[in-house]
Amino acid sequence: MKNKAALILEGGGMRGIFTGGVLDYLMEKGLSFSYVVGVSAGACNAMDFLSGQIGRTRDCIAVDDRRLRYIHMDPIHILKGTAFDMDMLCRQYPFHYFPFDFDSYAASDAECELVATNCLTGEAEYFQEKKDKDRLMTICSASCSIPLINKEIFVDGIPCLDGGVGDSVPLLRAMKKGYRKNVIVLTQQKGYRKRVNSRLNALIRLKYRKYPAFAEKLIQRSRMYNAQMEQIDAWEKQGRIFVIRPQQPVVGRTEQDPEVLRSFCRHGYTVMQERYAALCDYLES
Repeated sequence: MKNKAALILEGGGMRGIFTGGVLDYLMEKGLSFSYVVGVSAGACNAMDFLSGQIGRTRDCIAVDDRRLRYIHMDPIHILKGTAFDMDMLCRQYPFHYFPFDFDSYAASDAECELVATNCLTGEAEYFQEKKDKDRLMTICSASCSIPLINKEIFVDGIPCLDGGVGDSVPLLRAMKKGYRKNVIVLTQQKGYRKRVNSRLNALIRLKYRKYPAFAEKLIQRSRMYNAQMEQIDAWEKQGRIFVIRPQQPVVGRTEQDPEVLRSFCRHGYTVMQERYAALCDYLES
């Protein structure tokens, strides 16, 4: 069933496995959207959803073989800048270990945007790509690259980093494109707000002295995110948007235990299963 509606996918590192469970259920039900936009881990979710690969997000995040994991929070990897290994996530996984169905993704008639942040301007860039496999995975790498940990990724000559800095939950983007039915998948519980912490401000400005606009946007990220959540809560209460979020404590951004992660994926599946009738009512109203 195809809906003229937008599907908006938040990031959150390994919490993205919750979204994977949500989307697995939607794929099983054959529910699709005209427009899908994903940020960071949500960009990976968006791609797996449009390729129709049930279980792929789960398999890429809950990895039993330690040698194939893309997060390594030990001092050596942190110093080398490979704590979040984008080559493993966006090159080795899709082309070798967990093959991505590029053909099915390209054949999808849904518009798909992956969000990264332009380091020169500090603003979100909404990239599309369905023909060039290499460019698609470069965009995905940029969207997922964590500030202060990963190096910037160049997309079309533009240095980019984590899409969540520029636009954590691109609801306004979907509305500006004309969508009045908007479904948002968040990876934190209701009421979550980021803690505003100024202790890293000097380090951020030093690290990104070449990109002052990006540094300032990163410094303001928590405040901007919290303002987005206030707006989302208000619009959800009014029935203007439909929000799916965890109903239990969430896993950490760098959680590595495969069983813990698979359990959180099952939670996403169950939440969507329980709310599916309400979602259909919202889309049809």
